[in-house]
This record gives sequence, C-alpha cells and structure tokens, in this order.
Amino acid sequence: MNANVGSFLINSFHTPAIRHLAWLCQAPQLMRSPITFDPAKHLPANYPNILAAWDRNPSAAPPLLSEPPQRRLGFYFERLYQVLLDDLLGWPILLKNQQIQSNGRTIGELDFVVHNRADNRIEHHEIAIKFYLGVPEPIGHTLWYGPNASDRLDIKTARLLEQQSRRTELPETLALLAESNITGPLTPRVFMPGYLFYPDVPQAITPHYVPDEHLRGRWMYVFDAKALNTSHWVVLNKPHWIGHWFQSEPPDAEHVLEALARVDTKAAPQLFAVMQENAQTGSWFETDRIFVVPGSWP
Repeated sequence: MNANVGSFLINSFHTPAIRHLAWLCQAPQLMRSPITFDPAKHLPANYPNILAAWDRNPSAAPPLLSEPPQRRLGFYFERLYQVLLDDLLGWPILLKNQQIQSNGRTIGELDFVVHNRADNRIEHHEIAIKFYLGVPEPIGHTLWYGPNASDRLDIKTARLLEQQSRRTELPETLALLAESNITGPLTPRVFMPGYLFYPDVPQAITPHYVPDEHLRGRWMYVFDAKALNTSHWVVLNKPHWIGHWFQSEPPDAEHVLEALARVDTKAAPQLFAVMQENAQTGSWFETDRIFVVPGSWP
C-alpha cells in the first residue's frame, strides 16, 4: 500500500490534528500478532462525520486536538490515541502512562489501561508510531533502522510483544492495579502503525511478521537525491510525519534544496513528500515519501 491510504477522507479535513487522527483510525500496522489492536473494527460507522463536525467547529472538538503538538512525535501520537479511545470509541481510560515501581525504582510503564465496552473487558494497550529504513546486509537479510539508527524494527517488535505487553503479569503491576480497583486478567493489545522505507537498490527483504498492506516509502543517500529533480518535493517536519500531506500552494524548490544541504552538513536524516498537482482543484497531494540520509548513515 502506498502513501495514499485513505487520502480522500484525510484530505477533506482542514485541521491538521484531525487529519492526523483520521490517518490513525485507518493506518495499517507494522506487525502481525494475535494481540494487535485494529481501531477500524470498533469505530462507529459515522466516525468520519464526527471528525467532519469537529473540523467545521473546532470549539466542539476534544480540547486535546487544539493543543500545540509536543516536540516528541510519540507524545503527540499518544494524545491522538487518547482521543480515539475516549471520544471516538467511548472507552473509559482507567490509567495512562502509569509508572510501575519496585523497591523505589521505575521498572516500566503502562501506556493505557482501558475498558473495552464493546467486549466488556479491561485491556492494556501499548502503542508506538514507527518509521524504519531497510538496509540490506551482505549475508542476505535486511536490517530495518529508525532514522537515528539507534532503533530497530526487530528489537522494538520483540520488546513490545515479549516485555511491554506483558507488564501486567508482574506482581508489582498487579499490586498497582489493585490500588485502582482494577482486577485481572487484563487483555494485552499492541498498536504500532508507521512506514517502512525501501532503498531503490539493492532489494530490501520485508520481515515475515509485517503485514503485506503496510505503508511504504523510499530512502536514498543525499548525494543521490541532489542528482534528482526535487522541484516537486516538500519538506515534512513532525508532527506531519503522521498522515497524508497536501497543500494548496506549489512546492518550494528552494526550501527543499536548503533541507538537502542541512542533511549533508548536520548529518541528520530528513523526510520529504513527493507531490503531484490536482488539475481540477490546483492543490497538491502526496504520492510518495522519501527519507534522505547522510552518507555516513546508519
């Protein structure tokens, strides 16, 4: 699946936070597991109408959607997820970002403990939004790194499934839940949407646990990007890594060249959207997204 997932729905909203929330409601995940959580299976059929009403009248929208985005994308993503649970699904949030203590030190944290009203059960949700770039290895497999290369898809997936989602089994967590009159067992759920970015050559191998419908982009080194015509690219900064980008004005070619120069000098990856003009409306919409990385990466 490409960057156009649900773009017709998402691009109908003027408020960025509501576009991001609409994307979250339908984005495929980066892992396949019996405990993954699919919001689309539980959302009310009229949820696009609810989002449209909030878009028309921002004062009627949940206050969290009007707060400025935090600098860290993960915190902003958590805020959107809270609106999804609380305001779209109507599931009470019993605990959020609850630290687990043992002998005076923090040994973990619970992202969300919620009451799933559809199935009438208490669930523990661990969430993340991730962007990984595939680096083919000489021995025939591919390592998938985050843009800062200190994060890896295989490690994060194992941690989510084997550690984070199982924290409610710890005696310290059970005691913490009992203090809030929450009795187990809790059903673990994991939600990790995002993108995998593929190199043009050589071919990257998709992990077996990643669903076929995952969102895809491309990545390249900055010296390759500088050789291309990038006049139809735009710079994507957080929090607009979430969702599908569109804009009414034409791309700013000079802005892109400046961003490419920064990748070179500051040795930091940068995300771009490849844009195409809608001949009927004159607006520009995303058709692909590309991570550009410095020559030293990863």
